Amino acid sequence: MEKYIENLKELIIEYTPKILVALAILIIGLFVIGIVVKTSRKLMKARGIDETLQKFLGDLVGWLLKILLLITVISKLGVETTSFAAIIAAAGLAVGLALQGSLANFAGGVLIMIFKPFKLGDLVEAQGEIGVVKEIEIFTTKLTGLSNKEIIIPNGTLSNGNIVNYTTEGTRRVDLTIGVSYDADIKQTKEVLMNVLTSHPKVLKDPAPGVTVAELADSSVNFAVRPWCKTEHYWDVYFEVTENVKLELDKAGIEIPYPHQVNIKK
Repeated sequence: MEKYIENLKELIIEYTPKILVALAILIIGLFVIGIVVKTSRKLMKARGIDETLQKFLGDLVGWLLKILLLITVISKLGVETTSFAAIIAAAGLAVGLALQGSLANFAGGVLIMIFKPFKLGDLVEAQGEIGVVKEIEIFTTKLTGLSNKEIIIPNGTLSNGNIVNYTTEGTRRVDLTIGVSYDADIKQTKEVLMNVLTSHPKVLKDPAPGVTVAELADSSVNFAVRPWCKTEHYWDVYFEVTENVKLELDKAGIEIPYPHQVNIKK
């Protein structure tokens, strides 16, 4: 027992300074890494680099520096770097096989940074979700949904699927289908619908709005109503034009067909 206690004392005496030095390096290193990442982002911002790329590169630099710091701390504890490098290589292979999805997400993030299908603030549709791009990280992209919910999509899936960017062009077409009775006068109906579009302040004059007969349906004549607007005004135009169409058709005495229930008296 005395021998074990003596050995323990020797180990404590031998490794305590190393542990303290390693701990000091770890604390100082994390502090320095934080400063380096913040400084690099400020430099990228000053040079006009895209905000999305700033965040991505900042995260990447931070992770690389933390890995180097970890190797340095372990080497200070007396572990040979060459042996540790071999362990990392073997562990990296095992982890790589186990985390193929994460590596695919990382590769997807790199592709998004290179080809830039969208940027922060863009309204996009991908993987069945619609939202404003909130953050692009190394492995995932975060969207803010139209109902203010957070949507997280893996970058691997995102980069390999279809992406619709509604913001890039700056304008959008609102597609409405309005059905009227077969008794309605087609020319009068087109005039009423066009007046609704041209009188709306958020409907663009260029490209010009359009009203055409789209279909002779079973119980209605369907008109394709196509106003254009700025991307940020899409839902305002969609709902307000729909409401105004109903009001103006009622004023003009033009019926919008709907199912009727007839009570037959015996």
